[in-house]
Amino acid sequence: MPQNSWTISIDTGGTFTDSVARAQDGNFMVAKVPSTPDDPGRALVNSIQALVEQGLDPSKIDLICHGTTIATNAILTNQFSKVALVVTAGFKDVLAIRNGIRPDIYNLHVPRPAQLVAREHCVEVGERVTTGGKVLTPLLDEEIDRVINQLADIAPESIAICLLFSYSNDEHESKLAQRIREVFPDIPVTVSSEIVREFREYPRTSTTVINAGLRPIVGSYLESVQGKIEESGVHAPFLVMQSNGGCAVATRSAQESHRLILSGPAGGAAGLVTLGRQHNLDKLIGLDMGGTSTDICLIKDGKLPLKSTQIINDHTLLAPTVDIHTIGSGGGSIAYVDNTGRLKVGPMSAKAVPGPAAYMQGGTLATLTDAHVVLGTIGQQSLASGLTLSKEAAVKAVSEVAEKLGQDVVQTAIAIVSMSVAHMIRALRQVSIERGLDPRDFTLVPFGGAGPLHAGLLLRNLNLESALIPNRPGLFSADGLLSAGVRIDAAQTLLSPFSTDEISSYVAWFSGKQKELTARLIADGISSDEIEFDSVIDARYLGQGYELPVKLSSTLANVDSLPELFHEAHRTLYGHASLDQPIEVVTLRISARGNFPKTESAEIKAGETKVVDDAVIGNQMVIFPGFLEGIETKIYQREKLLAGNVFHGPCIVHQMDSTTVVLPGQVVTVTALGDLLIKEDKS
Repeated sequence: MPQNSWTISIDTGGTFTDSVARAQDGNFMVAKVPSTPDDPGRALVNSIQALVEQGLDPSKIDLICHGTTIATNAILTNQFSKVALVVTAGFKDVLAIRNGIRPDIYNLHVPRPAQLVAREHCVEVGERVTTGGKVLTPLLDEEIDRVINQLADIAPESIAICLLFSYSNDEHESKLAQRIREVFPDIPVTVSSEIVREFREYPRTSTTVINAGLRPIVGSYLESVQGKIEESGVHAPFLVMQSNGGCAVATRSAQESHRLILSGPAGGAAGLVTLGRQHNLDKLIGLDMGGTSTDICLIKDGKLPLKSTQIINDHTLLAPTVDIHTIGSGGGSIAYVDNTGRLKVGPMSAKAVPGPAAYMQGGTLATLTDAHVVLGTIGQQSLASGLTLSKEAAVKAVSEVAEKLGQDVVQTAIAIVSMSVAHMIRALRQVSIERGLDPRDFTLVPFGGAGPLHAGLLLRNLNLESALIPNRPGLFSADGLLSAGVRIDAAQTLLSPFSTDEISSYVAWFSGKQKELTARLIADGISSDEIEFDSVIDARYLGQGYELPVKLSSTLANVDSLPELFHEAHRTLYGHASLDQPIEVVTLRISARGNFPKTESAEIKAGETKVVDDAVIGNQMVIFPGFLEGIETKIYQREKLLAGNVFHGPCIVHQMDSTTVVLPGQVVTVTALGDLLIKEDKS
């Protein structure tokens, strides 16, 4: 990559679309434009145009990474394409029966989630293989012809094929898929053995169908976005963030759309790992609060937390996913009084359109942002995209809620903020204390447009040691995309007892996949010396229902130590191990990561402990939750702070993409990279 080239990352959220352009020498440009829910691709082009207006040469752009919510929104709203599902005879109702587990055993009227495929769109085919892959009932040509005729009658927009035990023997699926693709060349066909070679029939079928339902939507979106980007004069590789914390080329993302379910939040998680490395911190809790929701991710041992199964909108998905906990609380969360007279905040959001009342963009309902404007924690300085906040509009919106509660405006605003913070505290406890981890051992990293607003309150209420505010918190998820690299995952279920005689076959599978994935990454433009692998074996005691992941060394030298490694993992999680129990090898997993060209992390200008006078841009009366009266509060301009500056709360740090609130009794230190380290002042 030439020294004067740029990489761009673009993260589309519910309210704003953020972009960061970074050169290898550390130079960067940023832009924040309103999202366009009616046409998400338009916001991407607007974002690039905003960078060009700052002086970026489109011909110097060498790479574009994109975090998107297109797949997330489709599955959350059940806006799928029309799918026809082909299954083994007798398994037509696999999606209706699911895994047979009732979510609430004492409720006789549990509402059933929307079925992914209508029963009349499920086509059975006469064939059968065993769990070991032996053919019991051959797949005949006349059966394939019958299936094709039924598919023609259904007229689907997408086709999913998921035959029983095809992860062990994909002969029938491949034969069937080949014929269907020949007859329906314009209809995308998703084959389970091509995207998820894992056992458990319901989640495997669910994953296959979700991918099939998303492919026309995601494919059309990515094709449209790429076209608009090229029309704007940018001709660069276009990559998309996946749920696993790595990117993939757009063509692969369209074919494996199910891997984009958490595309948006994963960028912030990837950025957390890089931030921790820069500050020598291996325990972080990231809190990404945007306009619509808050995503919480806990980093332990400096590693991105992944899980192999994800449940979203009551549907199970088999795909490596960053372990992120999401709550419906954001800056645009609407405050209202319910039928019982109680105050509620969220999960409904004002979103980008019409937005909070203070934005003067047509919104009239009180939101968390409006409450902050009333209290003065958000001033009337210009925000992203030139927005200027109206305190009068915010007061009017919050007053309507206050009247229903019988309180004054300030009391109501404090209650709205306090309730939102309580939602965040509960979520932070869920990812830490409820998993046996002490949050006081972790550094809190609030980011997103609204995260730093609550940094001081969360630090104090959770009695944490410190909070670290990234240099550009409102653009942190977009910036994190550039540290993610390209990632490809593969897995193969075995379901065989561990045996030293089989070690060579395990190693052979991993070695073969390393070669295959290396070739794919090189084809994607990744240098071979930038490729790394993670190898894992899912194992369990023979007879157990669920397995534990056991990580192997990069050289696979410790495969023969699998029993000892598994016993230790079991003891760590459950407090005991059965050393005389035989171990079953369930699934082999491998991930290949190709790193993007490294860019320098530019340090900001160093200064003295005392903040320079021109960094103070004003004072205003602020009412902090927990304090009875307003306090005269300094306002600092983030861009004018220097490395080494130390200042005390109460204060507000203003910048284009976010606002950081520091409570009375807290102290802030500016790091060499321009991040803000907030602690309780114990002096």
